[in-house]
Amino acid sequence: MNKYYAGIFLFMVFIYAFYNREIYTEKADYGDFKLSEKALNGERLWLENNCNACHQLYGLGGYLGPDLTNVTSRPDKSDEYLKVMMISGIKSMPKFDFSPDQQDQILQFLKEVDRTGYYPTQNAVINYGGWVDYPQKVKNEK
Repeated sequence: MNKYYAGIFLFMVFIYAFYNREIYTEKADYGDFKLSEKALNGERLWLENNCNACHQLYGLGGYLGPDLTNVTSRPDKSDEYLKVMMISGIKSMPKFDFSPDQQDQILQFLKEVDRTGYYPTQNAVINYGGWVDYPQKVKNEK
């Protein structure tokens, strides 16, 4: 009887491993999208200054500040406005001493994040099996 249970256990482990390989080795929907060097520097500044403690990207992060996923495509938020917000702060946002180059790098990071998609999206469709289709901004762009 122990061989029977060992066989069932091994079969379950095999199914689990196969399932995880299929789920987690799928190709990304945005193809070869990579951040530019300037945006990578902006991401580094974003992380070093712990911006995600208060702000979110795609709904992930803190909840004290607004989600900044698509902030650069909003018509009421110009580049100059966003740069001023980075260094002056308002209400509970602290003032940061970013140089003009650093402001440009963070802004470039936010612009490239903005190009990856929409958040939140009201047009998502949940398919049978749990997969979600949603509108995208970048698809196979090089």
